[in-house]
Amino acid sequence: MSARVLVVDDVLPNVKLLEAKLTREYFDVITACDGPEALEKSLSGAPDIILLDVMMPGMDGFEVCQKLKENHKTAHIPVVMVTALSDTADRVRGLKAGADDFLTKPVNDIALFARVRSLVRLKMMMDEWRMRQNTSGELGVLSSETVEADETADGATILVVEDSPIDLERVTQTLSEGGDTVMTADTIKVGLDRAMTDDPELIIVSLTLLQEDGLRLCSQLRSHEQTRQTPVLLLADESDMQRVAKGLELGANDYLLKPIDRNELMARVRTQIRRKRYQDRLRSNYEESLSMALTDGLTGLFNRRYLNVHMARTIGRIAETRKPVSAIMFDIDFFKRTNDTYGHQAGDEVLKEVAQRVSRNLRHFDMVARYGGEEFVVIMPDAAPEAAAMVAERLRLRIDNEAFQLSDPSLPDIHVTISLGVAATDDAEYSPDALIKRADECLYEAKHNGRNCVVVDRGDGPDVYQMPVAM
Repeated sequence: MSARVLVVDDVLPNVKLLEAKLTREYFDVITACDGPEALEKSLSGAPDIILLDVMMPGMDGFEVCQKLKENHKTAHIPVVMVTALSDTADRVRGLKAGADDFLTKPVNDIALFARVRSLVRLKMMMDEWRMRQNTSGELGVLSSETVEADETADGATILVVEDSPIDLERVTQTLSEGGDTVMTADTIKVGLDRAMTDDPELIIVSLTLLQEDGLRLCSQLRSHEQTRQTPVLLLADESDMQRVAKGLELGANDYLLKPIDRNELMARVRTQIRRKRYQDRLRSNYEESLSMALTDGLTGLFNRRYLNVHMARTIGRIAETRKPVSAIMFDIDFFKRTNDTYGHQAGDEVLKEVAQRVSRNLRHFDMVARYGGEEFVVIMPDAAPEAAAMVAERLRLRIDNEAFQLSDPSLPDIHVTISLGVAATDDAEYSPDALIKRADECLYEAKHNGRNCVVVDRGDGPDVYQMPVAM
């Protein structure tokens, strides 16, 4: 995996050493020798990850990291602190400043490359979600201003897979005192079952299980759709960096070396929970914006934008199915009179009720959309014009035969009718606009024939539909 790495260190030999190592692994490297230059190049150089020294004159690494995370333009860039400091308190301080990891000099190459690749993969995924949200913001659907730091990380649900009673007690006690809900498992099978059924926000997996391989669980978690996005934090011995690197390659998000330091555990857990909730919010916002972009806010039906795409694809499939596609276009008779007489709220209720009655009386693979105002379109694949006309007549009766009750008890029930036009095609090259135009012409004819009726074009022009009499 290629990526652009910004290396920040005030000691030139350190910079050259890291640059040589990363270049040999086919990374694109840019460098900075102090904090201000690092901040400038993080904006101009578009790095995918920053390797940041801590002990620098003037502005130290902690301050640089904090400024990076405070700026919404750079807050999403992963930061790995690389320093001679080895005290746990320094690691915790770095994590709280926003760093994603803390590597001690001399840097273990296996840990370095695994961490860089893991964090770059994460950044690319998060960049995609941010881009989708920004697009939604530009379209005016949802606000695009969100940052990870806005998320809370308290009260998380965490699964711990560990068979060492001492380590398990230390982890569960620390997390419980921090306000988290902790579930436990001492085997891979139990751990996977609980991950699938209890939906934890974070899974902590020990790589020192006595009888089993914790990496096997990591692999299984990433192979199931339900747990694919759940962050995984590995617990490992310092001598087991090779397996830690493999775990990161398999999709684990972070690791913590034993003996477990309570403060570092909480700092890493909070980082993962905050990131998980941020990712969930981005995904939820995107799904909401997609729904808002493709559906009508009042009726919940698909909108005209979706209808256009759906029609083109449905007609195109005629080449494969060799079955006709029908379109029913209808609108509510004298709808303006309803609005003028009973008010726009009553009109909205009528639109919603019409949408619901129609939706309930179609096949599950038929599609109904609000075309605009009081106009609607139904697309029926695998339906000849005669069959579509029968459906249209059924829809007409469902509207005509039952009065509409309004939420305002002071208003009477309303009698509503609809007029419908039906057209079809069996040509895979037929224009969706042409099919809608023919259905609209039939609808126009229905209105001229007294409304509350169905007009169908069987291929030889509009004709008022009469339901066949049963023999």
